[in-house]
Amino acid sequence: MASELKRLIDQVSREKGIDRAVLIEALVEAVKSAIKKRYGTKMDVEVAYNDEYGEMEAFTFKEVVEEVHDPDKQISLNEARALDPESEIGDELGIRMDTDTLGRIAAQSAKQVIIQKMKDAEREATYEEYKDRKREIVTGIVQKVDRSGIIVNLGRAEAILPVKEQIPREVYRQGDRIRAYILDVKKISKGPQIILSRTHTDFLIQLFRIEVPEVSDGTVSILAAAREPGSRAKIAVVSKDPDVDPVGACVGMKGSRVQAVVQELRGEKIDIVPWNMDPAKFVVNALAPAIITKVIIDQTNRSMEVIVPDDQLSLAIGRRGQNVRLASRITGWHIDVKSESRYERQKQAGYQALLHIDNLSEEMADKLYEAGITSLEEFCEADVEELETLTGLSATALEAMQQQARTLLESGAAAEAREDEEIEEENDTEDEEGSEEPESAEEAKPVE
Repeated sequence: MASELKRLIDQVSREKGIDRAVLIEALVEAVKSAIKKRYGTKMDVEVAYNDEYGEMEAFTFKEVVEEVHDPDKQISLNEARALDPESEIGDELGIRMDTDTLGRIAAQSAKQVIIQKMKDAEREATYEEYKDRKREIVTGIVQKVDRSGIIVNLGRAEAILPVKEQIPREVYRQGDRIRAYILDVKKISKGPQIILSRTHTDFLIQLFRIEVPEVSDGTVSILAAAREPGSRAKIAVVSKDPDVDPVGACVGMKGSRVQAVVQELRGEKIDIVPWNMDPAKFVVNALAPAIITKVIIDQTNRSMEVIVPDDQLSLAIGRRGQNVRLASRITGWHIDVKSESRYERQKQAGYQALLHIDNLSEEMADKLYEAGITSLEEFCEADVEELETLTGLSATALEAMQQQARTLLESGAAAEAREDEEIEEENDTEDEEGSEEPESAEEAKPVE
């Protein structure tokens, strides 16, 4: 019949989910610790668990000597032969110890070691359970809210949702249910640290995987995603099945699927963008609903100049540049959105000349152009106070810029003068070659 100790080991193993071998190892260490507290640290002790009888066995090993100088490590020949008649000088004798006589203090120490080992085993089991669950979405109960973040009870483990991983303006209270994305699982001295996130881009992707069966089974793929948590997000989708509309699948009947994700993200607006292998078409899709009239591609710098009607500019750029910023992130291209009027203006020589002035931005050049200052000459002649109003720059800075404009004009005039001189020299040379007189009458005579 199994002993009480054996039943206890089996019970703890079942309830705590800890391997029996780990518990037995903890008990062995506990008994060793108790013996050393009771008898000192000099003794050579070995402890083992006898699974057949369900009891702990402890042995101390001593050398058989004629004269004992160290009672903890030595035993006299007479005492040794009383235990083992065949003992001889120099033998090492294993003496069984009575573990029941360890005393109250030693027993308490053993209990503490067992408790600590059990905690360590629980932490190890928790780490093993969650270390391979990164990128999963879990649901828990808010246990505590403080400055460092939100402590979430996941059942058998605790996790933390740091402040930087929380959606802005999102409020949770103790007892609330919360869903989050497992960002990382770290192994630290206090046990496994499970770090959650609600702002990570993958949290958005995993939510769509839960809500949209076509994404879950791989028919529809989310190739890219970008978000500004709590405000707006974009995902790029493509379908492997030509009969399945990737955008429609993600939106769902009457928008039910995307609305489920929006509600989980506390109203974060989500744009579902059809992916296209043509970068220009992909960018056009990403900037929707703005109407695009022209796209100029710079493959070397991986950038695009997107031209839109004047009344579509604010829609294409979005609030504080949000729309174009998110579009740039999901497409992987730098996008520069310009209105048609600015694009036409930039093709004007006078406008380009203004941009040669240091510290004069395109926005400033636009305001100058709209005010009728369309060339370097007009910029030099303009009243400084008027320029201050248009550009927001100081009078000193504008005077220096006007001086630079005069220098640019002079250098341009000098270049034109040199070009005119070169043209005149070429014309003179041609005239001289054409007006040479024949050397003799024969040369002047026409050929019949």
